[in-house]
Amino acid sequence: MAGASTNRIPLYSIILPALGPLTWFLVGKTQSPLLALVLAAVLLGNVISAVHHAEVIALRIGEPFGTLVLALAVTVIEVGMIVVLMVGGEPNPTLMRDSIHAVVMLVLHGLAGLCIVVCAIYHREPEFHVAGANAFLSVLIPMAVLVLVMPNFVASAPGPFYSSLQLVFVSVMCLALYGAFLFIQTGWHRAYFMPIGDDETAPSARPGTRTLLASVGLLPLALVSVVLLAKSLTPALEAALAAVQAPVAVIGIIIAAIVLLPEAVAAVRAAARNRLQSSINLSLGSGVASIGLTVPTVAVVSRVIDQPLQLGISESNSILMTLGVLIAVITYGTGRTNVLAGIVHLVLLAAYLFLTFVP
Repeated sequence: MAGASTNRIPLYSIILPALGPLTWFLVGKTQSPLLALVLAAVLLGNVISAVHHAEVIALRIGEPFGTLVLALAVTVIEVGMIVVLMVGGEPNPTLMRDSIHAVVMLVLHGLAGLCIVVCAIYHREPEFHVAGANAFLSVLIPMAVLVLVMPNFVASAPGPFYSSLQLVFVSVMCLALYGAFLFIQTGWHRAYFMPIGDDETAPSARPGTRTLLASVGLLPLALVSVVLLAKSLTPALEAALAAVQAPVAVIGIIIAAIVLLPEAVAAVRAAARNRLQSSINLSLGSGVASIGLTVPTVAVVSRVIDQPLQLGISESNSILMTLGVLIAVITYGTGRTNVLAGIVHLVLLAAYLFLTFVP
């Protein structure tokens, strides 16, 4: 978790959720660059507010349900943005694929690589639990392959699509993998995911009743604000991407970056304090929750609105993701890492971003 304050409620986390629906009502859909910037700022503020309130609730109710609350809040944000873009703009069957792919690459290389570099600069060879890191990879890799690679090789549907029955099966498998991982993380093998060092094992203070009640009320408001504002931003976002002739996949990268922003800040801060295990939990955990919960939910929505989901990534992206997985296995295989490993991950992220714009 990203370390929510337990003693007070930040002012921004009260004002922005209330400001979100009002901003949406006054502005509506817009293509004005200035109004779009205002909407984007309020949207980002509500994302951060929503995660803060989810963390407060999670700290109060404890494990295993605390982790689930936080994951559900982040998933609602991602699903909400994907769905409003699916139904509010031009049909985009690749939107979920691009978003999930971006999440995998951003957490596996961007966020993890940055945290390793930051931690190594201050502490040379930071340590972490091999069993914990491997548990994340053992769930994240099968999910990513099932969702992003296998659709290119099945024969039931033409092109990089799953048939309806196959999509149901993959969605159930993603839920099963996430459920099993959550049970391991919060139950039988919780020690695998605890930060190394006596100073990191102290339990977090529980939020007071007033703080808890405020977060319970403000969390749904912040989540609704994110969805409404994303809907308002759809025309401006599509117009901006068309103006610069950016690939459609950039929308998925933007969604992933917005969703991961709050956890990314917390992960980098943890790395600077020699808490690399906490950074790994936040970064790789975001990827696991994103696939495990987003894919089944969006699959249901796509069925309701009768919009197909194109899931298979290109051959070049498949090769790059395979390389990234091999590097990740090497990085997390010894329990110690260094700045070189972090730089390698950042280079792979740069390759992914460059090849998105120059395929």
